[in-house]
Amino acid sequence: MKKTILILFAALLLAGCGTNKEEQLRERAAELCQYIPDHELLEKSKDYMTADFYAVLDTLFNHLPEHEAMDHEWLYFFVTGNGGTIPVYSVDSVIQKDETHATAYVNVRQKWEDGTFDEEAGSEEHQLSMELVNGQWLMSDFDGHKADCIRHIALNRQEQALREAISDYLVREIAPHYSLGELCVPVLMMVHEADTCVWGDFWVLWYNVSGDTLKTVSGGSHPGRISLRKEDNTVTVTAFDQVEDGARFRPSAQRIFGEHYDLFSQMHSNEQVREAVRKEQLREYVSRNGLSVKYYQDFGWPAVELQ
Repeated sequence: MKKTILILFAALLLAGCGTNKEEQLRERAAELCQYIPDHELLEKSKDYMTADFYAVLDTLFNHLPEHEAMDHEWLYFFVTGNGGTIPVYSVDSVIQKDETHATAYVNVRQKWEDGTFDEEAGSEEHQLSMELVNGQWLMSDFDGHKADCIRHIALNRQEQALREAISDYLVREIAPHYSLGELCVPVLMMVHEADTCVWGDFWVLWYNVSGDTLKTVSGGSHPGRISLRKEDNTVTVTAFDQVEDGARFRPSAQRIFGEHYDLFSQMHSNEQVREAVRKEQLREYVSRNGLSVKYYQDFGWPAVELQ
């Protein structure tokens, strides 16, 4: 009889411990939900995420070019989208997979900024991955976004390597033919990219630094097709077939750009597009090189703010 009572007592203790542990995981999951990125990565999120997950998100939010927000907006929100709503989280359940890994199933409803709920949107279920690190349960992934983000970072780095190779070539081979300034910052207007070729309208521009302003010294447009060699994660320019000047401009451009000629023509003739790309790429150059520059200015024109 005593043995039976002891067994029942032990079973009740184990059940109670299991229930208590699950409740603790639910509470921790609810706490972690407050650090799911929504258009920004909170600095204090670092204390609630695994080191590798935080590093991936930090790269996405803080170390990729700003124009990524326009082309890949999903990187900047995980739940709410862009409709001015606030996510309200509730943890439905938590399943512990092993001693150090668990998955929380999170229900999310959208609340408008005035406090009312978006009744038409209903609710959505998401998965928050948790990992036990040094005695603390941390967020290790959310809806599998980590793999998507890593892939995007890899693609971005490939794109950056390509752009750096083209810029270096233009500075080395084309820029010396102009009146030199202190800095040469090419503007790359990509029309089409293939595995070993890039078609584009490439501008070479020299500047002098005057206080907080980059003042244009010289420069010009060099549209054409750049041939590339890619090996061992490096990109090398092997040839540059340029559009000719004067009366030969149009026929040579049609030959080089082929089916992409119309898009090139639209980009080349649109000053607003060109200046928007120039401003964006100058801003990235200034940020990357730590320059105390706020404006750029062409001769005879007012200064343009970079921000």
